[in-house]
Amino acid sequence: MDVCTKIFFYLLVIPLFSLAQPNNCPLSYCGQNLNNVRFPFRLIGQQPLNCGFLGFDLRCSRPRTILINISNSGEFAVRSINYRSQAVRIYDRSNCLPARLLNIDFFNSPFTATNLQNHTLLRCPNDNTSFSSFTAIDCLSNSSYLTLAIASTNVVRSMTGNQTGCQIVGSVRLPVTGPSNQDAFASRIDDHVTLTWSTPDCEDCEAAGVPCGYANRTSTSETTCFYDYKGVPKPSHIFKIIAFAMAIPAMAASLMIACLMCAKDRRRGDLFSTQRSNGFNTTTVAPIDDAALPPTTVGLDQTTIESYTKVVLGESKRLPGHGDDDSVCPICLSDYDVKEAVRCIPECLHCFHAECIDEWLKMNGSCPICRNSPSPVHVESS
Repeated sequence: MDVCTKIFFYLLVIPLFSLAQPNNCPLSYCGQNLNNVRFPFRLIGQQPLNCGFLGFDLRCSRPRTILINISNSGEFAVRSINYRSQAVRIYDRSNCLPARLLNIDFFNSPFTATNLQNHTLLRCPNDNTSFSSFTAIDCLSNSSYLTLAIASTNVVRSMTGNQTGCQIVGSVRLPVTGPSNQDAFASRIDDHVTLTWSTPDCEDCEAAGVPCGYANRTSTSETTCFYDYKGVPKPSHIFKIIAFAMAIPAMAASLMIACLMCAKDRRRGDLFSTQRSNGFNTTTVAPIDDAALPPTTVGLDQTTIESYTKVVLGESKRLPGHGDDDSVCPICLSDYDVKEAVRCIPECLHCFHAECIDEWLKMNGSCPICRNSPSPVHVESS
């Protein structure tokens, strides 16, 4: 591509392409974290205000941690975001989630906590061996006493009614694993809380695989889907007239500048040719050896990508390979669903959503987790 073509491309084609984009909010990432951030969430400092919904601001904490501020309850770390089911999983970086949940407030938050169960907090002497069957909250215990979270009111009544030395110190709603069971001695407490949101509603956009965002630049509540085909929201006629009225003079000026620069380059080339024909000394530039150029990163071809193992998840949603995080795709940060297709990279056996890893391998020839470059799988034709 010569100089004139480049100038024409950057001054005309790119501005026109930008005008055609209804939602100029690209995906953002937190450092080397492969989890992308998109509407209704936005990363502070990387995306403008119109790229996120009120209350969905995220902050990047190096090296790979994404933080969210829940109303007046402080910051929590984000473990995963499922845009399709509109759910986000958060946890406490200091590994003391029960203590954080004692003071959490969702009143002014767009989120709602799910799978929370009422628990009574008991402080019991540490020297009583009868409490060994209970799971203590380590961050709220010390060498003198244990802090237990009990869901069953009958168990709480029996433990505080006899000579156990246990005292009620408070109550808290905690996330539990499995169905609620008020008769259980102790619940298995999760290390994360699942939050859901209903506004904004982008489920239809996510199901269609298209971006979701504000309907227009002046709206702070109405959202819409931005399609790349029929069904794209059409701007009003007045907006079209204003846009073209502003674009035509800009394109004309840019085209004039490009033509002037191209003409100047041609005159310089003609002068150089004239000097050579008249015998003037000129500097000879040695051709650049292609072997001396640094290698560029090239993705894999479609045939090689499709030769990698592709499986459809069953009811267990168990993945082949390492299984480091069997529930979340490391690229899109969305949970795996039953009957979804996943593809595994040979040699390292890391697995991802098929559509996620296919797009990645088209631009990169290595695994996004371990960065190893897999050898192509040769498929013999029958």
